[in-house]
Amino acid sequence: MVDDVRVDEREDGGRRPDPEVEPKARRRQFSPGYKLRILAEYEAATGPGAKGAILRREKLYSAHIVEWRKARDAGALAGLSKPKGRPPVDDRDREMERLRAEKERLEKELAKARFVIEVQGKSLGALGEALRGHARDHRRPELAEQAERIVEEGLSSLVEKVSVSEACRALGRARATHYRRHRKSPAPARPAPIPHKERRQPAALSAAERARLVEVLHSERFVDASPDQVWATLLDEGVYLASPRTMYRVLAERGETGERRRQATHPAHVKPELVAAKPNEVWSWDITKLRGPKKWSYFYLYVIIDVYSRYVVGWMVADRESAVLAEDLITASCQKQSVNPDQLTIHADRDTSMTSKTVALLLADLAITRSHSRPRVSNDNPYSEAHFKTLKYRPDFPSSFATLQDARVWCRTFFDYYNNDHRHSGIGLLTPATVHHGEAALVREARARVLDAAYAAHPERFVRQPPTPPKPPQPAWINRPQHEEDQPVDSDATSS
Repeated sequence: MVDDVRVDEREDGGRRPDPEVEPKARRRQFSPGYKLRILAEYEAATGPGAKGAILRREKLYSAHIVEWRKARDAGALAGLSKPKGRPPVDDRDREMERLRAEKERLEKELAKARFVIEVQGKSLGALGEALRGHARDHRRPELAEQAERIVEEGLSSLVEKVSVSEACRALGRARATHYRRHRKSPAPARPAPIPHKERRQPAALSAAERARLVEVLHSERFVDASPDQVWATLLDEGVYLASPRTMYRVLAERGETGERRRQATHPAHVKPELVAAKPNEVWSWDITKLRGPKKWSYFYLYVIIDVYSRYVVGWMVADRESAVLAEDLITASCQKQSVNPDQLTIHADRDTSMTSKTVALLLADLAITRSHSRPRVSNDNPYSEAHFKTLKYRPDFPSSFATLQDARVWCRTFFDYYNNDHRHSGIGLLTPATVHHGEAALVREARARVLDAAYAAHPERFVRQPPTPPKPPQPAWINRPQHEEDQPVDSDATSS
């Protein structure tokens, strides 16, 4: 399978990642040769489940096979299946190049070894060790000087041909000792450290200058002016006391900075905290764009999803984003689901259609509580965002739609599949329709019977415990409070 990361060929035949970084993330791509190979293997597979095994192994969908087969039949892959780039390097040439480099390296190492042996002589190392051993006796200091002189002469000769590390290792001297004794410049003087709080910066204002600056800032002339205004006014008069930043710093040290203008203070937005323990308790809705036939042309998909069951209770594809269309969608969805007054809460983000007066009045007339995400908080509406990703990451999702009718036909097929056939991981791998219409318990009991039969037939395949179906749907939260995360779930709330 073709790698997602492009590679280039080195001269020695190896492969390494291409250092180029794309400004935009690239999606997975397949070469023509890979497509032809997979098509041939897929069409040759005849056993039960063989074709499905190929698709799962290669991480492909059946839609890929259909698309590639059409391209192959049209002859689009024939001209692209030839390999590109330089011809492969012969293994024999690569091995000869490696042996030649190894030979040159060994010759250099041999020349160094011969030179070291020549300098060492037959007993230079032994002589140095013996002299240093006698030098431990404080009564024989001349032997220590003689040993150091011999070692220094040997090092002076060796460092001309080999590295300092190799020379020190050959003559038994520590490398740090050699560098310390051959320092090229005297060690810098290190003054005694001064605590940071007691350290005075050379560019800091003196006490008299700070007092003068505070007096000017507190004067009747500049008491209502900002430091920038004070600095500019004095500069035009030929006076410079300090920079505007220094003025701000001096005032901050005295606690005299802050906003003094008549500026509105916006209250903090409350984080929405909603819980759905049964269908038609909390809905979430949003609008996403579908690419049209031309650049910068879009169709708009309105979707309302039940937070507890993940069931799509209403959707609409239109050529514009409008609060009037949103009003029609909400009204029709409430009528189809037989929503009673004071039963439902509808959550949305802060787009213009969601916060419009038209929608607000409609929700008030229907006795529906409305909830909105906080400004600039993208994860306050997670269920709608996750649903749109499921929709747009389908393998058959078109890159664009030619007409509004094409978009509606595709969405009609998708939502029928999503509600009735899609096993959702967030609701125990049940379909949204099963949970929304109260059939979850029956399906879970049927699954349990199948698993019990499998366990009775082969108990050795289940090591830890008998298998059980996934847990039933739990209450779904939007921004679950911290104190609720450890609380047990109310059985009455999940009975439906």
